[in-house]
Formats: sequence, structure tokens, C-alpha cells
Amino acid sequence: MQAIIFIGIQGTGKSSFYFKQFFNSHIRISMDLLNTRNKENIFLETCFLSQSRFVVDNTNPTMSDRALYINKAKENKYEVIGYYFNSSLEEALNRNSQRQGKEKVPEIGIKGCYRKLEIPSYQEGFDKLYYVKLDDNQFIIEDWKNEI
Repeated sequence: MQAIIFIGIQGTGKSSFYFKQFFNSHIRISMDLLNTRNKENIFLETCFLSQSRFVVDNTNPTMSDRALYINKAKENKYEVIGYYFNSSLEEALNRNSQRQGKEKVPEIGIKGCYRKLEIPSYQEGFDKLYYVKLDDNQFIIEDWKNEI
């Protein structure tokens, strides 16, 4: 089974990437939808019990944020794959400014997440890691090279 963890600040295309790449194959676990860690944990446990593939579509900026998912996935014998959404702060703020309603994130929130962002590494427990970047509204996926 597969646990996919997205990593990146708001406005980098994570949710759009999920709908394009994983909508028909993986359950989406997102704090935007679930609102509380309790509900998120219930969904995660259900995925483990049913051996369902899932994507954690959150920012997951720090190693400790990611460790919660990685450790649980490894305990349940899941392959853990990370997708790092590479984007400049300026690009993310620009994309966010085009959002409407609740989808629009306050600028201070994006900047705060950007300051906390830690680049992922295989040492965290990932089995595979990829870079994702947006270029002319197309997602480009590259193998991990341990550098930005």
C-alpha cells in the first residue's frame, strides 16, 4: 500500500496535482476538508484498516509534521512517497491572489509556512521523493536530487 505526503507552502498546486494524478486511485486526507486532527486520525486509521492508498494533502512544512504520517505508515507497512512542491514565495502568493472565498489564504499564513519549510530527505523515512513544479500550468515531476 502507498502513503503519499505532499510538502509545500500554500499556492503551489498541491490540491490541483492530487486531482490530476491521484483522484481515481488514492483517498485524499486534507485538513482543509477535515478541520480537526481527530477527524484526520479517524480517516488515517480507516485507510490503514482497509489497506487503502492515500494522499496527505497538507503543507507538511517541517520534519516533525511529516514524521506523524511517516511513522504511522511505516508501522502499517506502507510505502511512503513524498512530493515536494518547489515554488518561490512570490509565485505562491501570486497564485493565491487568484483564489476566491475560503480558498484564499491570508498572506501572513503563507509567509509563516514558508519560514518553517524544511526540505525533505530520505533520512525521514521516505521510500521515494520527487520534486514537483508548475511550468505554464503543467506539472513537471522530477526525481529527487537532494538539492533545490
